Amino acid sequence: MKIRITAIRKASYPDLMAKYENPIEHTCDVLEGQEWISIDGHCPEGMCTSAWGSMREFVEALARGEGNFYDGWMKNPMSAMISCNDGFRPVSFYIEVI
Repeated sequence: MKIRITAIRKASYPDLMAKYENPIEHTCDVLEGQEWISIDGHCPEGMCTSAWGSMREFVEALARGEGNFYDGWMKNPMSAMISCNDGFRPVSFYIEVI
């Protein structure tokens, strides 16, 4: 089964970065609107490994035909909205069966 993963929103918290994060040269490359296709629940090429770790279980479940997470959480029961685990610049991803 094919699952589309779309980067919907990318947030940034400069105040938290200034207070807690060591300066880093390279940060997230994900762009809003960027899409990936997962085939049979596998990590798509080019997907951030950290983001994949946050969404993998949902993608795999959708690929198996499961859905309706948390008893009606999403309007589309064969979808999920998942954010990566970067507390400084989180990206929200919409995951849906296509």
